[in-house]
Amino acid sequence: MYRERDYDVIVIGAGHAGCEAALASSRMGLETCLFTINIDTIAQMSCNPAVGGLAKGHIVREIDALGGEMAKVTDRAGIQFRMLNMSKGPAVWSLRAQADRVLYRLAMRQSIESQKNLDIKQALAEKIEVGDGRVKGVLTSLSVFYGARAVIVTTGTFLKGLIHIGLENFSAGRAGEFPSIGLSDSLQNLGLQMGRLKTGTPPRLDAKTIDFSKTEPQYGDDPPQPFSHSTEEITNPQLPCFITYTNPETHSAILNNLDRSPLYSGKIKGIGARYCPSIEDKVVRFAERPRHQVFLEPEGLETQEYYANGIPTSLPYDVQVKFVRTIPGLEAVEIMRPGYAIEYDFVFPAQLQNTLETKDIDGLFLAGQINGTSGYEEAAAQGLMAGINAALKLQGKEPLILGRHEAYIGVLVDDLITKGTNEPYRMFTSRAEYRLLLRHDNADLRLMDRGHAIGLLDDEVYGKFLERKRLINEERERLGKTRVRYNDPSKTETLEQLLKRPELTYAFIDKVSPSHKNLAPVIKKQVEIQIKYDGYIVRQMEVAEKLKKIEGKVIPEDFNYTAVNGLSREVLGKLQEVRPANLGQASRIPGITPAALSLLMVAIERRKREGKDKRTS
Repeated sequence: MYRERDYDVIVIGAGHAGCEAALASSRMGLETCLFTINIDTIAQMSCNPAVGGLAKGHIVREIDALGGEMAKVTDRAGIQFRMLNMSKGPAVWSLRAQADRVLYRLAMRQSIESQKNLDIKQALAEKIEVGDGRVKGVLTSLSVFYGARAVIVTTGTFLKGLIHIGLENFSAGRAGEFPSIGLSDSLQNLGLQMGRLKTGTPPRLDAKTIDFSKTEPQYGDDPPQPFSHSTEEITNPQLPCFITYTNPETHSAILNNLDRSPLYSGKIKGIGARYCPSIEDKVVRFAERPRHQVFLEPEGLETQEYYANGIPTSLPYDVQVKFVRTIPGLEAVEIMRPGYAIEYDFVFPAQLQNTLETKDIDGLFLAGQINGTSGYEEAAAQGLMAGINAALKLQGKEPLILGRHEAYIGVLVDDLITKGTNEPYRMFTSRAEYRLLLRHDNADLRLMDRGHAIGLLDDEVYGKFLERKRLINEERERLGKTRVRYNDPSKTETLEQLLKRPELTYAFIDKVSPSHKNLAPVIKKQVEIQIKYDGYIVRQMEVAEKLKKIEGKVIPEDFNYTAVNGLSREVLGKLQEVRPANLGQASRIPGITPAALSLLMVAIERRKREGKDKRTS
């Protein structure tokens, strides 16, 4: 064994989680090394070339507000931006961007290569070395050892990855790349409980062979709204996507070949994503539907490759050709890359603390699909939080824990560690109890103070945020004081009162009493949202305050649940498995009853009193 240099933090895997983790820890001053099997595929968009969407767009804005990189890179690579759900309330508005796959990868690599304190190594991590219950370093497949005080594992679909196309299968982390076998065994040997998941991807199509006249074009917003709070303008050319549909002929071609599907023949053992099923799964489960939507999405500005979003499949190649050519506009299409399914190992996330550090191995953090999630955004968020908390731990500082009322990232982490998952987890707005507080538009107001405090937001970005915040507060104050006559000449109303009316927008304010300051549209929109939804926001904040009190009731790490009289065997087992950090987290464990919570609260208070008595005696 050859011993190389030591690092503070080693990050294994350079996907979306690994990139954020490595950038966070290095920007916080720690010597960091990022391991990747292939340097040329850093930040590769393995599935669709898009970022954001419902709830996921909220996460990207939160990553940016904390000082992460995904939003900035998306703005540099974006070729279509659309704000979704604009016909609904602001709680569910969410930005989605189509990205140039190559530009995204190169932009992220540039950020990583130019980052101080951050090295990149093309190496296959084979084993995590642990001694006395804590991480010591990483051994590679070439028998090179790198010491580390913390290790963050962000391996995506690479742990014993197995690709299926029809009844054929082969080992790979993704198409064309080696899987990671030894590392999966290493994690299992460390005592981590692991399972098997499955995800899939659709065929990629040659644009030269698509008849776009038979499809519906879908254009982005003009002008495009960026993801990052620090991006002033999107400069890339913007491209349309196109919509087409499957039909009964498509469905027949699929149903007639289910015996050749690894999904239905029993070849695939891993559990797939419920909310992003394969086309064969859709056709079987939703047999009453005559058609399913297919989005044709450009892979980039300089390529003819299109991503057929909506028809992920693991059917044999000849069947893929047959059913794809039944779809309008694709009658003569050529498949550039076939769709496939991939199975991979993951770690049951209830074994993690709310910092994403494993409960039983000091200094070992997990982030991304290894924790059972799906999606670039969920992975990047976990990577950011793992990188931040690894750095804070090594610096001897308090961890950064985001509450469910503070961020979708807080909801994500809490769901994983409290409820666990046995299927690929995907974020939805419906998972958040405080959706009106966790809006897309106010991520900066919620999180930039935290990002600056830990050192990930520089003074220039933070200064611009403080100026935005000041202008918002001043304009709200002005609208609350300024009175005008409207409709009824006999009485006056404040501009704030008028803006609460559903039929009036900020354009009305600009007409009757414009600010003497040249307020940016984002300031006006923020003021309008805060005023229109003020009553609802206040009520959710009151509920959130009650939650904070419960979250504040900490459960000691060495708390003995078996000493609590009255707990059922099932409840006791779940509490011992999750080991919740506080009563709030305990209350969200499936199967924990109000009665069990009461018993737990009494036992904690009794222990606290007895502890005080011992100290005073």
